[in-house]
Amino acid sequence: MRFGPPISFARRPDGRHLAYQVVGSGELDLVFLFGLPTNLALLWDNPAVAGFLTKLSSFSRLILCDRLGSGLSDRGPTGHVFEDWMDDLRCVLAAVGSERAALFGYDFGGRLALLLAATYPDQVSAVVTFASQPTTLGDQDYPWGATPEERQELLGPVQAGTLDPAGILTSMAPREATDVSVLRWWRVFFQSAVSPAEAIDELRSLDPVDIRQLLGLVQAPVLVLHRTGDRYVDVHAGRYLAERLPNARLVELPGDDSLPFYGDQDAVVALIQEFLTGAMPVADPDRVLATVLFTDLVDSTRRAAQLGDQRWHRLLEQHHQAVRRQLARFRGREVKTTGDGFLATFDGPARAIRAADAIRTELGELGLELRVGLHTGECELLGEDIGGIAVHIAARVLTHARAGEILCSRTVKDLVAGAGFGFTDRGTHRLKGVPDSWQLYTVQLAER
Repeated sequence: MRFGPPISFARRPDGRHLAYQVVGSGELDLVFLFGLPTNLALLWDNPAVAGFLTKLSSFSRLILCDRLGSGLSDRGPTGHVFEDWMDDLRCVLAAVGSERAALFGYDFGGRLALLLAATYPDQVSAVVTFASQPTTLGDQDYPWGATPEERQELLGPVQAGTLDPAGILTSMAPREATDVSVLRWWRVFFQSAVSPAEAIDELRSLDPVDIRQLLGLVQAPVLVLHRTGDRYVDVHAGRYLAERLPNARLVELPGDDSLPFYGDQDAVVALIQEFLTGAMPVADPDRVLATVLFTDLVDSTRRAAQLGDQRWHRLLEQHHQAVRRQLARFRGREVKTTGDGFLATFDGPARAIRAADAIRTELGELGLELRVGLHTGECELLGEDIGGIAVHIAARVLTHARAGEILCSRTVKDLVAGAGFGFTDRGTHRLKGVPDSWQLYTVQLAER
C-alpha cells in the first residue's frame, strides 16, 4: 500500500467537511476534478494514478478533493445541485489560499470546470478537459449522448446495489480491466468512494446539467483532450466542445482508454504542461521527449542497378552530406544511417518538418526522391542509439509514406498547430507491432 500526501479538511458554511490534498509547490495552482466519486486515501494506491498525479504536481501546486458525499468528505446524500458543487470547490480553493487556478476536469469534472470558468472568470486561468461532454442525455443536436433507456440501465443496478465496478472499468480502460491487481484496486476504490444511495444522489444532481448554451461564455483558454477510440465517452463529444468554445484547442489522442492515467499518460501530461506553462516536461535522464525522423530513398535498388556500384556510392555519399547539412542547420541529431536512409531526432516537431522539407528539396536537385516518417514521443537513450515505442511508431509511419511525401502522426500535427503548416488527412492506419489505430497526415509547407 502506498501512502499519499496528507489529507486536510475544509469546513463548509453548513459545518460539513470537504477532504482535500495539496501536492507540489509550483507557482501554478492546478485542480484535478475527477468526474467519478473518489477516495483520496486510496487514489494513490494505484501506481498508474500515483505516477500521473506526481507528474502533474511536478509543474504545479496540485489540488485534489473528495466531493461532499464521497470518499473522506462528510458522507450521505447531499441533495446538491450543480452550483453547490461549484461552491464546494471554491470553499476548498479558499482553504488552500488559491485566488486563481487552472482546472483539469475528467468526464463530469470537465463540465464542472467549464461552468466554473464561465461563472467565475476571474478565478479560472485555463481549463483542460479530458473525455468530457457538455450534457449526458442526447437529442437531435447532440446525438452522442445517452438515451433515457441507457441511463436507466445504469441507474437500475445502482439503486439495487448490484452495479459491477468491473464492467465500468472494462468500458473505460479495456486492457487494464484484464489485470487482476488493477481490478482488485478498482473494486476497493470504487466501493469505498460512494454508497448506492450516494451514487444515485450524485447522478441525479449531475446528469441533468446541460451546459451547451453556456459554452460561448467561457473566455478562458481551453485544451480539449479526447482519445479517438473512447468507448465510454464518444470522441464527437470533444469535437462538439472544441467547435463551440471561443478559445479552445482540440487534441485527439490515439487509444481507447477513457481514463487519462491509463494509455499514454506521458503524452497527456506533456500536452497539459505545455498548454498551461508553455514548457514541455523535463524527462528522466535516460528518457527524452523528441521528434523522431526516419528517411528513406525511393526505389534505391533500381537506381543502384542502373548506375553501377561506383556511381551509386558517389551519389549515396552526396546524399549523406546533404542530409547531414540540413540536420546541422535545424539542430537535428543524427542517430544512425539505415543504408540509404537516416534516423535522427529533433527537440521540436516544427524543426523536424522544416529539416525534412529541406532534405527533400536538396536531394531532389540530385535526382533523388525521398520519403519521410515523423512522430513525437518519449525515447529511451541507449548510449548513442535510441529506443522505445516512439521510435517504432516513426518507423511504421515511414512505411506508409509515399514517394516525395513527409508523413506524420497526429501527435506531430497537434503539437505544431498555428505554425503555418498544411496537413492532408491520410486516414487511420494500424501500425505493425504498435497498439491502437493511428491517424496519419501528409505535411505541406507554404510555397517558398
